[in-house]
Amino acid sequence: MPKPNSTSVAEFLFEGFSSFGWQHRLGFFVVFLTLYLLTLSGNAVILTIIRLDRHLHTPMYFFLSMLSISETCYTVAIIPCMLSGLLSPHQTISLQGCATQLFFYLTFGINNCFLLTAMGYDRYMAICNPLRYSVIMGKEACIQLASGSLGIGLSMAIVQATSVFGLPFCDAFVISHFFCDVRPLLKLACTDTTVNEIINFFISICVLVVPMGLVFISTSLKIASAEGRKKAFATCASHLTVVIVHYGCASIIYLKPKSQSSLGQDRLISVTYTVITPLLNPVVYSLRNQDVRDALCRAMGRKPLSS
Repeated sequence: MPKPNSTSVAEFLFEGFSSFGWQHRLGFFVVFLTLYLLTLSGNAVILTIIRLDRHLHTPMYFFLSMLSISETCYTVAIIPCMLSGLLSPHQTISLQGCATQLFFYLTFGINNCFLLTAMGYDRYMAICNPLRYSVIMGKEACIQLASGSLGIGLSMAIVQATSVFGLPFCDAFVISHFFCDVRPLLKLACTDTTVNEIINFFISICVLVVPMGLVFISTSLKIASAEGRKKAFATCASHLTVVIVHYGCASIIYLKPKSQSSLGQDRLISVTYTVITPLLNPVVYSLRNQDVRDALCRAMGRKPLSS
């Protein structure tokens, strides 16, 4: 129950990077803005190339285009607010605005996790069932996997957001973060949050551990020879790079015990999966992908590098 004589909170205040001097904040602003613009432009290029080049009208690139759209929405939900906070410290956000940001952050963050799993499944089918691949991974199956990923993201985001904002917030209103995230918000609630912590941990297991396990299993099981497994990992190297960084950083935040949680440390790690990881997708999947490089050459009227 809320404490007696407490005041209900109508808005929150982001602590963000206010502990840094304005010179450091200006430097962060320039760096983060540059990375953000690179992410947006990189995803735009990927979407355009996949749309225009018929050679890329395959399940793998369908999922990559869905991931680019999801990553763009994910960054739009967080980074503009963070950039604004760097220029204007002690930025406030309404209770409704905070709930909206948390909802979209969770929706597209979870969607990304399951899209990466779908991409791993696609590679598994391409390697282990090459003769039946085109039948198994038809257009309908791809749409169902992409829709399922978004559906899981929406449903889990609704559960999380409802769980968090069903709590009373009174007196304490400073969020020790640069956006509305689950753990910093739970620390501000003026009631017992044990049930909410359990819900958060259970959802984190479902979203992080299970998909990550499926991705790695799909690249190694049912491939009898060591040479076959080596080929599978070589084929999926780019994908595994993104998976390790994406799931690894998020797991550090959401799966460690509450007693070991440091909001300052969590804030720095959050920069990795909110600013840096989204940039990995267009960089890794384009610079390390021969098909995308060839498509870029064709788009510019040049001879493909692989020919």
